[in-house]
Amino acid sequence: MRSDAVTKGLERAPHRSLFKAMGYTDEELSRPLIGIGHAQNDIIPGHMHLDKILEAVKTGVRMAGGTPVSFATIGVCDGIAMGHQGMKYSLASRELIADSVEIMGEAHPFDAMVLIPNCDKIVPGMLMAMLRVNIPSIMVSGGPMLTGRHRGKDVHLVSVFEGVGQVKAGTMDMEELAELEDSACPGCGSCAGMFTANSMNCLTEAIGLGLPGNGTIPAVYSARIRLAKKAGMAVMNLFHEQIFPRDIATRKAFENAMAVDMALGCSTNTVLHVPAIAHEAGVDLPLESFNEVSKRVPHICSLIPGGPHSMQQLYEAGGVQGVMKELTLTKEGLHLDTMTVTGRTLGENLKEAAVHDRVVIKTVADPYHKVGGIAVLYGNLAPDGGVVKQSAVAPEMLVHKGPARVYEAEDEAQKAILAGEINAGDVVVIRYCGPKGGPGMPEMLSPTSAIIGMGLGNSVALLTDGRFSGGTQGACIGHISPEAADGGPIAFINEGDIIEIDIPNNILRVAISAEEFASRREGWQPPAPKITKGYVARYAKMVTSGSTGAILRDL
Repeated sequence: MRSDAVTKGLERAPHRSLFKAMGYTDEELSRPLIGIGHAQNDIIPGHMHLDKILEAVKTGVRMAGGTPVSFATIGVCDGIAMGHQGMKYSLASRELIADSVEIMGEAHPFDAMVLIPNCDKIVPGMLMAMLRVNIPSIMVSGGPMLTGRHRGKDVHLVSVFEGVGQVKAGTMDMEELAELEDSACPGCGSCAGMFTANSMNCLTEAIGLGLPGNGTIPAVYSARIRLAKKAGMAVMNLFHEQIFPRDIATRKAFENAMAVDMALGCSTNTVLHVPAIAHEAGVDLPLESFNEVSKRVPHICSLIPGGPHSMQQLYEAGGVQGVMKELTLTKEGLHLDTMTVTGRTLGENLKEAAVHDRVVIKTVADPYHKVGGIAVLYGNLAPDGGVVKQSAVAPEMLVHKGPARVYEAEDEAQKAILAGEINAGDVVVIRYCGPKGGPGMPEMLSPTSAIIGMGLGNSVALLTDGRFSGGTQGACIGHISPEAADGGPIAFINEGDIIEIDIPNNILRVAISAEEFASRREGWQPPAPKITKGYVARYAKMVTSGSTGAILRDL
């Protein structure tokens, strides 16, 4: 056992003494030591209850003969960080989370690990660490929040963001917004809808690194506690069978995950996180892979924010396993021979899966859309790609041409939108918001929600080298690469330039010549860094493009 390095032999008496200072017994130290990394805190609704998940995992580990050893890591609430300086720290936290779990797993040689995240950057950060350390491991999330109810309708966090725009547009008063604020987020869990956190928890299940149910069992259900106990027991089986994360997270497993991504209509942030996770597994996953999968996998679930159905309804309809069962009927199907943390192959797991609601999970023969939920666009404005959640775009905006309205920062664009300065047909461009230029590639839920709230969702597009919340809907194209701070074409767009968007044909271009681009580049210098000290300043110097998952450069 790896833990023998700190628990066995004459020379390890001092180490055992330190364990005994914490109350561990000789019997506990004779068993496999199972590290349990969690991110419980009192600043993220999705994490406030992870102490209960932690205790359940510990119970499962003990029942299966292991000794649980817990440790914590950080977590940023993207919703609370949204729209101010804090959002520059969100994506950057993913690397710190990965590094911190790696440090704990290597400094204290655990025999296996269980990782307990729930929200946006914590899930991919922990998955990256899991694959980097590569000891028998499993992930169990805290589960999705239930939707709220407001005046007879299902509501959620994005409803409140959109409510701000509705107040500005005069279609909602402050009294109703206050009611909505009180009811939209009814309790613990990752925000209700196929936003980034729930997207990544579902894809964890699809890759095979989480048990069936990981992505969809609501946070408040007792089934979530039972799942955590099963995860604690399952990791002991992985330890005894010596099944490692990299045995599970193969190229085939990532292809399965991308298929589920397209079927569910997941957050565009998956196009950042999945390649970053694959990189840690030694799997090359170029951006174009998403288009290849999107063309062959239909969109069969219409989930909040782009559709009417909640995570709870997806769970009741059969969850991720039900979706995967249906995807086996596509032309190329899924790779059923991939291993999972159940100790069985995906094909063996899916024998127990079923679809219970054909409105929530449609057939591949009669999907919501014939192509997948995400598209990557290319052209002279995005030579290395830009990403859009095409399943959440109004049909009339799939092809659009309009004048650029150019802003150098999110807050400038937000003020213009709420002031009524954006007109139907416009294309809002927000630049210098990429991984390097942001820094930290901030999410832009405020302006995208304001566009929807102002009633412009069917007539205005938004482009950025930053990124969008999983709660974004509409013709919002992010991750435009190369970013402005690296001299990408988006840096040279002028007010009034005509932007051409053709999502069905994966095209994003601006109607200016190569010669005009070259002329505008002459004498260009990137702006001074927005943050010059601390972690994010260091991050900006090391981070790569959004098209490569915004990973850090290898030494």
